[in-house]
Amino acid sequence: MAKMNMKSILGLVLTGSLAISLTACGSNSNNGGNSEASNNAGATNAATEKPASNEKITITFQNIYPDPTDPKHNMMKKIVDQYQSEHPNVKIELDSLNTDQQKQKLKTQAASKEVPDITIVNPAAQMQPYVDAGLFAPLNDMVEQNGLKDTFQDGVLDFYTFDNNLYALPDGNNIGVVYYNKELFEQAGITKTPETFEEMVEDVKTLKAKGIQPMAIGEKDTWTGSFLFMNVLLRTNGGPGFLSDVVAGKKTFEDPAFVEAVDAMQNLIQAGAFQEGVTSFDYNAGENLFKTGKAAMYYMGSWATGGIETSEAVKGKVGVFKFPTVNGKGDANQFMLAPGSAFAISADSKHLQETKDFLNYFMLNFPKEAFAVKGAVGLAQKVDGDFKAAGYSDMAINVLDLFKEVKGGDLAFDNTMNPGTAQGHLTSIQNIFVQKKDSAEVAKEHQTAYESNK
Repeated sequence: MAKMNMKSILGLVLTGSLAISLTACGSNSNNGGNSEASNNAGATNAATEKPASNEKITITFQNIYPDPTDPKHNMMKKIVDQYQSEHPNVKIELDSLNTDQQKQKLKTQAASKEVPDITIVNPAAQMQPYVDAGLFAPLNDMVEQNGLKDTFQDGVLDFYTFDNNLYALPDGNNIGVVYYNKELFEQAGITKTPETFEEMVEDVKTLKAKGIQPMAIGEKDTWTGSFLFMNVLLRTNGGPGFLSDVVAGKKTFEDPAFVEAVDAMQNLIQAGAFQEGVTSFDYNAGENLFKTGKAAMYYMGSWATGGIETSEAVKGKVGVFKFPTVNGKGDANQFMLAPGSAFAISADSKHLQETKDFLNYFMLNFPKEAFAVKGAVGLAQKVDGDFKAAGYSDMAINVLDLFKEVKGGDLAFDNTMNPGTAQGHLTSIQNIFVQKKDSAEVAKEHQTAYESNK
């Protein structure tokens, strides 16, 4: 395909090329940060070519699976350890960070042209500056090895392709959903999940009055609030395409649909939906409030299913529902769509072929190992297996069922707009979690950021 731009990105969404199916599984975990090296042996298998020489080499693998309680972390270590046992001359050095830490670190590394052998990028507009700077190696040849390309869902690789070159392999293909704790709903006397945003706000007030934390979020990592806000905008706009209309000059950020979305978001915040000190909670800390049974609702991409699935504190207590309509607008079967973060290889890797060999091995094993650790909801790759027979919960099956009802949607703001506009947006939305602002002023902040970064 041609080089990605705003119109082509949203065109992919609107034409349905983001294929989401029951076979999708896995996660794009964005949890707390640390760095580590892996040395223990694991067990997995897949065909891959061994390096041509016995030279001792180290491959740096930057990733966003730092949380040892998340199944993806241990799945990653298992594949890495097995590869090292089969290739004793290769050491895989893990650099595990949460999403915002990793994004910031990559910016610094890119500026000094010291990109790790394997790093994490986000699709479309977020990765385009790195591609334009020539920092990533094309992977077209690699995905033809051992049928790797055929393991991906149709269309998903388009979000990582520029000028007919594929530059990254995604781990996820997700939708935004609302998880809820059935036990806490019952304690508050709430008998059904909200079908409208207004009902959700009332449920927040009811939960709050009962001394129950209504919702959890990790707004220190600003993308979390943005992801929620964009689902509100998807509704107030009456469907997808608001950002494409801005780019086409058909709308501005001061459009009534955007102002209405800000008003609705602030109504939710001012009702007491989120925990105190919300901007001091990163993604991991925010999600853990829900996973430990301390919050009644949690809006997030379906990649969160694996971590929730394996949490003993909420086992058997969690359900899921579609994001509701707002002021009677929108279609609940239109979702925030999240082609996942993806693995890219540095164009300047000192061991380019060996790095390609390892990533090929890693991705061939990814679906099977994700399925085995109950992480098989929201993968970019196809997965063989009977979820119910494998012991997946009713909640996980319900999430998979929602995939079948997707009728389009939108991508995250920072996956569609240029980095300068996106940063203005992220800061502006984070600010309304701290203090209520005039919605027209918030809209104007966005328009100013957009015009300043065209």
